[in-house]
Parts: sequence; C-alpha cells; structure tokens
Amino acid sequence: MIAYLILVHRYPRQFKRLFRAIYHPANYYLVHVDKRSGVGLQTEIQDFLSSFANASLLKSQSILWGGYSIVDAELRGIEELLKISSEWEFFINLSAQDFPLKSQTHIQDFLSRNIGNDFIRVANQSKVRPETLNRIQNYFIEFGNRILRTPIKQPYLRGVTPYIGNQWMILSRKFCEYICDSPEVKRFKRFYRYTFISDEGFFQTVIMNTSYKGIIVNDDKRTIVWVPMGTIKLRPKDFTSKDAEFLLASQGLFARKFDETVDAGILSILELNLS
Repeated sequence: MIAYLILVHRYPRQFKRLFRAIYHPANYYLVHVDKRSGVGLQTEIQDFLSSFANASLLKSQSILWGGYSIVDAELRGIEELLKISSEWEFFINLSAQDFPLKSQTHIQDFLSRNIGNDFIRVANQSKVRPETLNRIQNYFIEFGNRILRTPIKQPYLRGVTPYIGNQWMILSRKFCEYICDSPEVKRFKRFYRYTFISDEGFFQTVIMNTSYKGIIVNDDKRTIVWVPMGTIKLRPKDFTSKDAEFLLASQGLFARKFDETVDAGILSILELNLS
C-alpha cells in the first residue's frame, strides 16, 4: 500500500522509534543516510534494517539543506521504490525527526479511500511568497558544505508559473511514475538543480505545469508549527510534552519536528496513543 522514504542524518535511536511506529509488513521502506553523517551511522542503520525484509538502504550521498541534493535523494528514492515493488499506491517522504499521529491501519484506510490523489501543498510563489523569488532568480551551486549564491541571474522556465509549498508530501504512484519517466520533467530538473531550497518548489511546480493529470489535494497531512527564524525564514517548532494535547487532537497523519535531546517524552506519549 505505502512506500516510505526516510531521510536520516542524526539521532539513530529516534529514527528507530519512528521506524517501529510506522512499520507494517505490507509497506515498503527505503532509508537514505546522509553521507556526511559518517560510516558509523550508516552501519548502525543498516544493521537495524537487516531484520526487516521489506526495508532497505538507498545509496548514500551527501545532502545539504537548501540544495538540490535533497530533491535528488527524493527522486532516486522514488525511482528505487518503483523498482522494488509494483504493489504500493502511495509514496510518503519523512525525516527521522518526524513521527506519526495515526496508526498505520488508520493511514492505510484513509489512503485506500483516496487512490490516485496527490497530497501536496501548492501555492503560486509570485503571489503568496514573493519574498522567496530570489531562490529561483539567482544561480545557486552546492560547493563543499555550502550553498553559494552567485550574482548570475537565470531566466525562469518559459511558460511556467513557479509554485511553492513544503518538502513533505504524499504522492500517488501515478505521479511518481510520471516524474521519473516523462521527458517533460527534464527541463525542470535542469533548472531547479541551480536554485535554492528547491525541495519546496520542484515537485509543486512540476505537478502544476505539466500534462500530468491527477487530483491534487492542497494538504500534505502534516502538523507543523512554523516559528520565525531571522527576517523572512521560518523553522518548524520542536514539539514537547506540553504539545501533547494539541498533537493528539490534530487531524494530521504525521507531525514534525521532534528532537529527543530537547524532549523525548513526547515520543513516548505518541507511542502510547498509537498502541
């Protein structure tokens, strides 16, 4: 039913709690460990997954926040999951600092009533988030451990309206097959490779500007509280035990973000509710 891609770069113990919380023998699980995190984390995750026949590792590459490397990992993950099985209907991407708010039975029942729908937040970038247009107007490159913004301007894709949303999505198999196979997508990949925070715009722009025909639900089914970080940036709040009532009442299927070094107790509360 579901194919999960989980991006991991730290907190192996927290990842294991997440994995157990979303595990179901009918699902498929693919895990990407950031190459910059070191061999130790990679080995620990690999050893853990060896006990689960329906789980595997995606080839590790370095990932930079804000870089196209995130989109690349997600595209590679989708392609690999399509090869692994023809049975799943939905792709869900998570980070190791996410956690489910509903059981797998609940999530599977919900998705079985929504076959073919794509749950992804989409908004016209020019109208809703004009302050972020520099992400696609300037030429950005990943260099070492940094994202470099060059003074070079790049013309936007002709005939395309830029869209923006969140990185987190629930995508139909139909769209996953389209984004991997359609020649229409090639120019989007070429352009967004040199943009900033492309993981919040690439998938949205493709789904809204191509011949793909699907039912788009403007809701990623995630519970996130955004808090200010600098002048125009936002970051997800770290949920704590004080947020338990809010999270348990949420209609979201997943929530982020959690940090066991800040408050591991909230994970215990959610685990108890799932059980």
